[in-house]
Formats: sequence, structure tokens, C-alpha cells
Amino acid sequence: MLRDIVEARPLGDHRLYIRFEDGVDGEIDLKELVKFEGVFEPLQDPEEVARVRVEPDSGTICWPNGADLDPDVLYAELTGKPIELAASTVIR
Repeated sequence: MLRDIVEARPLGDHRLYIRFEDGVDGEIDLKELVKFEGVFEPLQDPEEVARVRVEPDSGTICWPNGADLDPDVLYAELTGKPIELAASTVIR
């Protein structure tokens, strides 16, 4: 898909507003998407969630500890459309 996130802001608790370059936007609840383990463990704290920022080089959202989320996953979550895979991609 390769659509970049251009805006992200915290909405409180574990919710974020995100907007993609093509205008698709909406609310994401991290509690529904992420297991708060490993690099995501600090995001159990809503104050840490609020430190979200857009990483322009990768077109996704990230946090100071290096945690980030795949923009294709977020796009699929907002639109309800499955992730498109390249024809040469084989999933086993």
C-alpha cells in the first residue's frame, strides 16, 4: 500500500487520532492492536502513549523508545480493508 501517516495525536488513555496522506483518518485504540510486551511495554502508560510522533522517513508513528507500528496495519484497521500483498509475496 505504502501510504504515509502525516498526522498523529493522542486522544487520551490508549487512543490515537491518525491521518494518512490520502485523507483517510480516524481513531485507533492501541489496547486492541498491541500486546504491551517487549518494546511496547512502556505504552501501558497513557503518558507514554501521548509521546507519539510521526516519523516522516518511514511514514508511520513511533515513540521515543523506538516502538513503531506498520502503517499498512493501521490503514487496514481504519478502513476495514485487508492488507494488500505484492504478487511475489509468499506467506507460508
